Amino acid sequence: MNLFGDMQTIPLPVAILLLIWVLSWKGVALWKAARNGHMYWFAALLVMNTLGALEIAYVFFFSKPKKSDGESAVAVTEVADVETKPTETE
Repeated sequence: MNLFGDMQTIPLPVAILLLIWVLSWKGVALWKAARNGHMYWFAALLVMNTLGALEIAYVFFFSKPKKSDGESAVAVTEVADVETKPTETE
């Protein structure tokens, strides 16, 4: 007796495309959640499989970093200006 009845299997090329789709969105969403310190989002994104729907929603709507005191939440490193002196060659 077949547990799933007459369900058809997904063709291999479609399954591979779905796998690439899901893993790419999941990777981006998990990376953004980790960088923003959203541990609950990270856990939910890691455990739930929604074929990219939750991941896309997080990336576009919920992953905005919080701003504090009018400053950007992203750390910007300043490069010190280095003055170079011309070398004297004769």
